[in-house]
Amino acid sequence: MTGSSLPTTRRRFMELSAAAGAASMASSAMGAPAPAAPAARYRRYNVTSPEGQRMLASYARGVAAMLALPPDHPQNWFRNAFIHLMDCPHGNWWFYVWHRGYIGYFEQTIRKLSGDPAFTLPYWDWTQLPQLPDGMFNGPLDPANAAFQPYTRDLSVFTKAFQPALTRYWATLSADQKAQLVLRGYPDLAAMWNDVTGYVPAEKYAIAGNIAFAPTCSARYPTRANPKFDARTAATCTPFVISTGLMPQNFWSSDIKLSFASGRTPSHNTAPSGATQFSIIEGQPHNKIHNYIGGVGPLDPGPYGNMTNFLSPVDPIFFLHHANIDRLWTVWEAKQRRLGLPVLPAGADLKALSDEPFLFYADGNGGHVGPATAGQYLSTAIFDYDYQPGSGLMPFGPAKAPAVNRVMANKSGGDWAAALPSAAVGKHLAATQTQPLIAEITVARPGHAREFDVLINAPAGVTQVEPDSPYYAGTIAFFGPAMNHPGHEGMEHLATFAIPLPQRPALFKMTEAMTAPISIRLAPTVAGGANAELRAVAIAG
Repeated sequence: MTGSSLPTTRRRFMELSAAAGAASMASSAMGAPAPAAPAARYRRYNVTSPEGQRMLASYARGVAAMLALPPDHPQNWFRNAFIHLMDCPHGNWWFYVWHRGYIGYFEQTIRKLSGDPAFTLPYWDWTQLPQLPDGMFNGPLDPANAAFQPYTRDLSVFTKAFQPALTRYWATLSADQKAQLVLRGYPDLAAMWNDVTGYVPAEKYAIAGNIAFAPTCSARYPTRANPKFDARTAATCTPFVISTGLMPQNFWSSDIKLSFASGRTPSHNTAPSGATQFSIIEGQPHNKIHNYIGGVGPLDPGPYGNMTNFLSPVDPIFFLHHANIDRLWTVWEAKQRRLGLPVLPAGADLKALSDEPFLFYADGNGGHVGPATAGQYLSTAIFDYDYQPGSGLMPFGPAKAPAVNRVMANKSGGDWAAALPSAAVGKHLAATQTQPLIAEITVARPGHAREFDVLINAPAGVTQVEPDSPYYAGTIAFFGPAMNHPGHEGMEHLATFAIPLPQRPALFKMTEAMTAPISIRLAPTVAGGANAELRAVAIAG
């Protein structure tokens, strides 16, 4: 690993593809499918490239066409977003594969409705461009544009258009679809609509931060005049964080620092619980970028823009964001194959991952896809695409022994304290291809608060910092509303986050005893915000 991404050329991309082919037999023997042929029919381009800019023009035509469809049409823009609200997985090992299917069928829809049969989704490489692409403020690519006004002028207009259409759709659902919705906390349409409005039946009031609907005027926080990430968001998508997120050598591991995917749960619709684990790519750039675009921080405690809750696909930037997440999955797979490592679990784990039913997709013609399973989307072959190379293609070498396996912290007052071997900290600060130190932080989400800063060795009484503080180590970001669904009221939302510790000497205190004592606490990112309760801390490398 290096401190910055390497320039990547077509030749380098072909070298990685050739290496993938050489490793295919070994990968298959370890439970992974042979890689798809390198010559895909479609290529997804970086949005900053000339090809990516041309795709934006087709994208805008497709969005306009979807907005013009009636609410009962499955390809209506908002109906497509409801697929995400009703079925999307987060904080579990189906996160990558479900979103691959979702954006793949969406790409087919735009291909058809835009009149461009060669359309492919551009990806937004936020490591290269830590701000919203300028073209995403043009016409219907901006959810604050007048094109959305007929539906999103206010909640009553939106309800009048879509509640009757969804009522009719709900009546067509199969028993299996309804069973999955119950797992999600939606025994009926009324329960699901409460997430649209933020209403909490048990408490008989609406919570602003839980509202999935966003009116046209406040649908997105960044503007063309102010498109750049703030420092906290930019910190989640640096080359250091991305390369650390690509380092794991297992698609899934119960040890989250060793897992590329997030935690394993019984179903992709399992409600948040102690089993929720966010791997680095999902928990850091994915969650934080969603929140920032929706206004978490500047607009606390809400209501927020579209990207902050599960109707996030109402904002067209959603699909460019997730195309980049999907691209990083293919980068991780190329790295695995080059090193002769598996790209998927094996045996019973692979079967459990693959057999999960995905029951709510709509295809490029608006027809129902199904019954589908996760295994159909574990390869890009189903949609026959590849990616123009971007950031993240690091020169990973063979695995090196970790600097430290795991050090559990102990609670001391309001902080959690641990002592790391100085040698391990030294390796961390000088790390090239050795895995950096990672803090595994288990936190109980307090109410509806969403973001908390991780402070290392902060003096007593320091309860808020800026990202340029010597004590700042990163930000924990919850994506989506707190759970208030029937059957889940009062459920404690525990989640574990993997946070790569910065390679900054001032963060650590070396002692003559050859240890580096550190203390960890959480602080709300916004002054006066709710405190989060740390339940466990481990540091590993």
